[in-house]
Amino acid sequence: MSRDERITSFQPVIDNTTTLLILGTMPSVKSLEQSEYYGNKQNAFWRIIFSIFNEEMTSNYNEKISLLKKNNIGLWDVLKSCEREGSLDSKIQDEVPNDIKELLRKYPNIKAIVFSSQKAAQYFKRHIGSMDNIAFATMPSPSGANARMNLQEKIEQWEKIKLLL
Repeated sequence: MSRDERITSFQPVIDNTTTLLILGTMPSVKSLEQSEYYGNKQNAFWRIIFSIFNEEMTSNYNEKISLLKKNNIGLWDVLKSCEREGSLDSKIQDEVPNDIKELLRKYPNIKAIVFSSQKAAQYFKRHIGSMDNIAFATMPSPSGANARMNLQEKIEQWEKIKLLL
């Protein structure tokens, strides 16, 4: 994908029972191809989520989404669209944010936002800023590009989101 091609994020995975919203930056090339959040097998997001809720991992996307909903977790991205060559957040240019404030007005049960990477948190701070009555936490990126931590270390950090539920 060349930089002059604009990419767009997915619709949020959310309902009226959602109390915690996980925000990524922008879906990877693989995720966009598969039309699935965290669709790249090198990304440990789903392995982490299934592990922290003591569930058996599945490759079925609907079952993955069901696990999130069962635990009152929603998914979305900070960015609505951008130009990006490849999948790395460091290659993002000309980004446009999602209207997260409007989403929070529409879904008032959300009390916590968890960023799935430092970059997602940075884009949120740049485009949206701070908010009252919302708890924030930033987790280590589950991306395979984040090699500073192994899977078990990532799981241990992500386990903390259960305190926000």
